[in-house]
Amino acid sequence: MGAAHSVSPAEADAYFATRPRQAQLGAWASHQSSPLPSRAVLEQQVELFAEKFPGRVPRPEFWSGFRVVPDSIEFWRDRFFRLHDRFLFTRDDPQSPWTCGLLYP
Repeated sequence: MGAAHSVSPAEADAYFATRPRQAQLGAWASHQSSPLPSRAVLEQQVELFAEKFPGRVPRPEFWSGFRVVPDSIEFWRDRFFRLHDRFLFTRDDPQSPWTCGLLYP
């Protein structure tokens, strides 16, 4: 649980610039989560954008990011007979230290 906020265009640009070139081209080529007729279609799109952007690949307008600031995180460790270990880390605000407790499986 926690809050999610859109990052600024400048921060999205900075992060996009750190991605490998093929990942940048893939961002342009992918219609994320839409049905894909074949792998060849995606690869052809990547090739088209590689030709369009022979140098620096700009960040697409539709590509950005979110910053997630959690106030609780749960980890599970699988155990026999479904008697899992569950650890819940919580904090009151982003500046507070984390506390850890156990939850029943």
